Amino acid sequence: MRERFPCAACMDIYKEKMFVNEEIVLCAASAYEQKFYFNPDFETLPESIKDELQIMCVVYTEDVGGILMLVYDEEGSLELRVEHQENDFAFDEIGSVLKIKELQRTKRELFESLELFFRIFFLGEDMGASDDGERLR
Repeated sequence: MRERFPCAACMDIYKEKMFVNEEIVLCAASAYEQKFYFNPDFETLPESIKDELQIMCVVYTEDVGGILMLVYDEEGSLELRVEHQENDFAFDEIGSVLKIKELQRTKRELFESLELFFRIFFLGEDMGASDDGERLR
């Protein structure tokens, strides 16, 4: 079951990023709290996308530990951000890097679609014109 409210660590991170750095957390999973957080501002995403994000984040944290967050910057780019507690000796740093690269490769289309969704519905960009002003078909 998807948690409507994040774990304590995710909530602190969410508030910090959302209001200080002009970043928005799409979702996050914590191996420490064994919870998944999905930002309710994105409830309009299809259930299949939300499920895929939850599975991806939870599997990541089960495999390597720590906290995985998908964060939009102010320009709409999506970043996979990993954090872990300093005293977490079970956190697999090498596995984390490899897993992030694998996700970036295998979920590229999903991430590009999520960026497009954010740019259109949250930033209000008009995607009807390309950079040189021509209409996209």
